[in-house]
Amino acid sequence: MMEYLEEAKEELKRVDHLIYVSLKYTRTVDVLLNAVSRMIDAYDLIFQAIIQDAIEQEKTSVMPGTPIERGNLVKSLYEDNQEIDDNVELCFLLRKIHRSPNPEKSQEYRRHVKLSTYIDGREEIVNIDIITQYYHFQQEFFKKISILLGGE
Repeated sequence: MMEYLEEAKEELKRVDHLIYVSLKYTRTVDVLLNAVSRMIDAYDLIFQAIIQDAIEQEKTSVMPGTPIERGNLVKSLYEDNQEIDDNVELCFLLRKIHRSPNPEKSQEYRRHVKLSTYIDGREEIVNIDIITQYYHFQQEFFKKISILLGGE
């Protein structure tokens, strides 16, 4: 369980570097997509840590094979926890953004670099400010899960 949290912590460090260093200087949609990908990986590791803890407490018996199943299992294990629900939904949204077939790129190499795509009939926009908010939201979630699972 703790190894999952350590790996998630390392992924979050990479996201931090992408947002505060790489994105600051390159300002491209590719860096935004790379940050989204790293955030998805970090969420998956956090979910695996939560499920591993549930297995040890005998609340569930198996580790699901796909990230979607892991996210849904985490939601069902903590169905009364709104913060966990919000983070699982953010993870699912990030997965959809990352998998979108043709994201529109605009303002590359400028401060207002933007990735926009349509998901479930709604336009989703990712820019420097939004990815930074998502990162801070995920970082707070990671800290709370670490404490919940007996980490640092």
